[in-house]
Amino acid sequence: MSKHIETLAIHAGQEPEVITGAVMTPIFQSSTYAQEGVGKHKGYEYSRTGNPTRTALEANLAALEGAEYGLAFASGMAATDAVLRMLSPGDHILAGNDVYGGTFRLFDKEFKRYGLVFSYVNTSNPDQVESGLRETTKIVWLETPTNPLLNITDLVKVVEILQSASNPPLLVVDNTFATPYLQRPIELGADVVVHSTTKYLGGHSDVIGGAVVTQSEEIYTRLAFLQNAVGAVPGPLDCFLVLRGLKTLPVRMDRHASNAEAIANYLAAHPLVDKVYYPFHISHPHREIAMTQMLNGGGMVSFVMKEGAKAAKRVAEGTVLFTLAESLGGVESLIEIPAVMTHASVSGSSLEVDPGLVRLSVGLEHVDDLLEDLENAFQGSN
Repeated sequence: MSKHIETLAIHAGQEPEVITGAVMTPIFQSSTYAQEGVGKHKGYEYSRTGNPTRTALEANLAALEGAEYGLAFASGMAATDAVLRMLSPGDHILAGNDVYGGTFRLFDKEFKRYGLVFSYVNTSNPDQVESGLRETTKIVWLETPTNPLLNITDLVKVVEILQSASNPPLLVVDNTFATPYLQRPIELGADVVVHSTTKYLGGHSDVIGGAVVTQSEEIYTRLAFLQNAVGAVPGPLDCFLVLRGLKTLPVRMDRHASNAEAIANYLAAHPLVDKVYYPFHISHPHREIAMTQMLNGGGMVSFVMKEGAKAAKRVAEGTVLFTLAESLGGVESLIEIPAVMTHASVSGSSLEVDPGLVRLSVGLEHVDDLLEDLENAFQGSN
């Protein structure tokens, strides 16, 4: 099959269904499967362990990331949970200091109770990654671009640092913001990629899901055991919806990015805006790295209001086309205040978010309509 991602997104892992020839992978809405004899089945026995719709999705996700193995989960947090379950008490995880609030919450409020040790550094600074490593470090966990500040980590440089360590830890990259269309961390040396398929991969704000992708058979075998043993698996309808979304991922991401770039330029010139965060904007400190490892800048834009939290709140509540809501990556545009919404769980920690920060998930609407909507909201915030 072609290695072009536009083709893989539509065809990888999927064959016409053998009974009817259905072109679209069916929703195999069955909890169990008839066996030809005791212990003799046709590849499926119970849908927590495996389901044909889920198998197609997992194969597709692996192909898009340029990897051998994919595993689907009930949510992005379930995927994250599974990766952490590979560790043992006393193991150290070095994480980015700008990770998603839900990731920090799981790390800090749950896995710390079971003896895992966490520390946080700015992974955009390779020196901090290197100095943050310990003999007990088993995982370096990072996002690039990060949520919500859209910082960029040089994955090639981090891989070089980890490989030179006496006991190299695994590099786990949350690739939710970039998607495999814009960036493929495994091809750059990462060991594991994690996704919230709820976001751009599903793309229509109608499904919750997660995924883990790896090139390592050993890691895959361990995670497949955990997937089955813990049981945080997506249902067949959820898998079907993500598969449906993946077919248009490349064209959607191009439109997300073109709209987001125009909005970033508008915000950067606006007198009420103090700072704009967008990976491909000329003001971004890691722009050159982003342009090296990403196809385009993606659909996420963050900015800080000069007048702080109250002004940010007025803008977020003043838009019409930008819906005030959490999540991201759907065809519709969303706006939120991370400090009190998606990242409320980091309040009071070293990862605390500026209350004047506004995060945009830029959708597929006409860019002129989005710009007009923002301008109306800004005028109302004066």
